[in-house]
Amino acid sequence: MSTDQSRIRNFAIIAHIDHGKSTLADRLMGISGLLTARQEKKQYLDKMDLERERGITIKAQTVVLTWTAEDGEVYTLNLIDTPGHVDFTYEVSRSLSACEGALLVVDATQGVEAQTLSNVYLAIDQDLEIIPVINKIDLPSAEPYRVLEEIEEVIGIDIDNAVLCSAKSGIGIENVLEAVVKHLKPPTGNREGLLQALIVDSWFDTYVGVIVLIRVKQGEVRVKDRIKLMETGASYEVTRLGVFSPEMEDRKVLRAGEVGYLICAIKRLADAKVGDTVTHRDHPAEKPLPGFADIKPMVFSGIYPVDNGDFENLRAALEKLQLNDAAFSYEPETSDALGFGFRCGYLGLLHMEVIQERLEREYDLDLINTSPSVVYKVMTKKGAELSIHSPSKLPPGNDLASISEPIAKVTIHVPQKFIGPVLKLCEDRRGTQVEMVYTGSDRVQIIYEIPYAEIVYDFFDKLKGSTKGYASMDYEVIRWEPGDLIKLDILVNGESVDALSTIIHRAQSQYKGQGLTRKLKEFIPRQMYQVAIQASIGSKIIARTNVQAMRKDVTAKCYGGDISRKRKLLEKQKKGKKRMKAVGSIEIPQRAFMAVLSLDD
Repeated sequence: MSTDQSRIRNFAIIAHIDHGKSTLADRLMGISGLLTARQEKKQYLDKMDLERERGITIKAQTVVLTWTAEDGEVYTLNLIDTPGHVDFTYEVSRSLSACEGALLVVDATQGVEAQTLSNVYLAIDQDLEIIPVINKIDLPSAEPYRVLEEIEEVIGIDIDNAVLCSAKSGIGIENVLEAVVKHLKPPTGNREGLLQALIVDSWFDTYVGVIVLIRVKQGEVRVKDRIKLMETGASYEVTRLGVFSPEMEDRKVLRAGEVGYLICAIKRLADAKVGDTVTHRDHPAEKPLPGFADIKPMVFSGIYPVDNGDFENLRAALEKLQLNDAAFSYEPETSDALGFGFRCGYLGLLHMEVIQERLEREYDLDLINTSPSVVYKVMTKKGAELSIHSPSKLPPGNDLASISEPIAKVTIHVPQKFIGPVLKLCEDRRGTQVEMVYTGSDRVQIIYEIPYAEIVYDFFDKLKGSTKGYASMDYEVIRWEPGDLIKLDILVNGESVDALSTIIHRAQSQYKGQGLTRKLKEFIPRQMYQVAIQASIGSKIIARTNVQAMRKDVTAKCYGGDISRKRKLLEKQKKGKKRMKAVGSIEIPQRAFMAVLSLDD
């Protein structure tokens, strides 16, 4: 039974991490009668253990609420719970394009933060109606009216429709639903027109294949219809349709304005791309819905099994992970130091941490992860342009014309007293200041352009450390820019360890080379012979340190007697160590591959 369009409201919740987005979603489901007291649990829409532990949303989720408003009418409210982290910006933008409005949740104690701004501007670009919701008003340190002024000043949106609430204690939750009904527009779209449905998200299910989350923009889709995905051109027959209420509830038809799931025996997640348009095969729409883009990985790292016998297990685990995450990519790679492994691509640092943690936890693998690197664009002297994901793939210096690195626009929100440390950190990372704006009596918004490689390592940790945890940060890659970049090689015992190579700016090469060799000295275990650790640019050694040999006292058994006897034993030991060094191989522990992340410690 489809609902009249005038009584449908489609909305998302957008917020900075830990401002109470998932708690509010739980409360809305509870008050609308969707969850019984027995079913209620924290972060109901966050299905993965990792999402619960970290308090983040990784996959978009949807749920249909029914609400009887003050005017006596029964409304159908489609809530889409979106990821909040910058790594998942594209998924957020597609989720928002499936809505007519958004609840902007802001913590009454914290105020406007970086990710709040990033996602609210995405909503403004999509021309959505935004309702500010000031959460956590029951806390002693809450300042709701200061935060409302901040929203008006910093974001520039109308606060007349703002709602004050506490998701945890249940204060003002009815007012949130009434505001959704009163202030958000109902969906438009001709139900008699040609089918156009936006893919908001998709995930793999072992039993039915890919489940596709769609928002029907125009027309209608029924079970047994033959549909076509406009980006890939593939055709399928619809086997199941339905909505989440909050679990899967089958329907015979989904019409314009409605949000639900579609199952049609799609075998690979890559075939159901987020942002693609679903239409009828025999009566297709003239053009797809706007905004589709292929997601490209921005951060890369190597993953190798500690035990080479686990290589096939690792390959199988990566295949299964890719079934549930089309944005994750991998390809086989061989390292002289680490053997067989994979070069994996991620959307960003959080995405990388999530993938690596899932591999170790869900598939019980012992892995070595190399330090992350970004994509560089290389021009050769023959005029060819290459995308380099790994320093070991960089062409020889004689063939290089230029190396371009990605530049990120970084927005930082910080209390006024921490401006000095933040500016110093950004300048140390080769940043260029773009803007600094006072957004309130004690808050400052600082915008810098910083090479992405400088952010990928430990920028966020250093930012939190230098501001006692009060700073928030958001970034986006805006362009590639040629720079004076070189490849820094690390040699252990005279052999280059390709997994420790990095691409860095020439001005930092001396400091990074000396820092890396010193750090590696702490991690590489002592041998029976001296081990040399060197940093080189091409054939030029720029830094060196030695791991001293363990020395066995071979003269301990000599009680007196001629000195020549002791010399003889020492010479014999020296020859043995020389031979051992010629055939010895060094075991490099996991911590050594992450040494580059802690150079400043």
